[in-house]
Formats: sequence, C-alpha cells, structure tokens
Amino acid sequence: MAQHNDLGKMGEEAAARLMIEKGYNIVDRNWTFHGYEIDIVAENEAFIVFMEVKTRTSVQWGNPEDFVGTARQRRMVEAADHYLIEHVIDKPARFDIVGVVWNHGKFEIEHIEDAFLPFL
Repeated sequence: MAQHNDLGKMGEEAAARLMIEKGYNIVDRNWTFHGYEIDIVAENEAFIVFMEVKTRTSVQWGNPEDFVGTARQRRMVEAADHYLIEHVIDKPARFDIVGVVWNHGKFEIEHIEDAFLPFL
C-alpha cells in the first residue's frame, strides 16, 4: 500500500477514535455504493452523521477540509441517500468533514459539524 494510503487510513482511525470520545456511535466505516464511499457513518442521539475524512501532512497548500469540493459533496449526498434507504433509517442526516493533519508525530484533528447541506 502506498504511503499516502497508509496515512489516510491512520487519519481515519484517529478521526474515528475522536468521534467515539465525543460520544458518537460508529455505525460503518468505508461504506461504498456504486463507487461512492463514505469514510465514517456515525450517530448520536439527534443525527445520523456522514463524515468525510481528509488527511494531509501539512497545511502548506490549505487545510484538509478545503479539499472536499462540490463534486465530492454531491457523491456523498447520493451515497448517504442510498445508505438511509438501504438501512431504513428515519433520523435527520448531517454531513461533517474531519480534517486531519499529521504534525510532528501526532494528529491534529478539526471536526466541522454540518459542513455542508445536501443539494436540492
């Protein structure tokens, strides 16, 4: 596996641990539907939360969360729609982004709740 893939997996693991510490229940990881992937599906009392995790080694070119563009958001929303139908979930959905930076041997994590709204 390429080094950047290893870093991405480690970043997702760090993000999942943080979500558990924050009281979220991790329901699914790396869930796919027709080529679309949702990194983390979690829930709390109020929401089912679909999370995109972006991991980088620096913020030289911008924060990791800045790299979740409109196309990625649309794919996430479509996958989430199928997830909700497939799992018969009747709970409000929320879309979060988790930016992870590997900095001097540790992860710095920024959790952005309600990062974007589904497109109508």
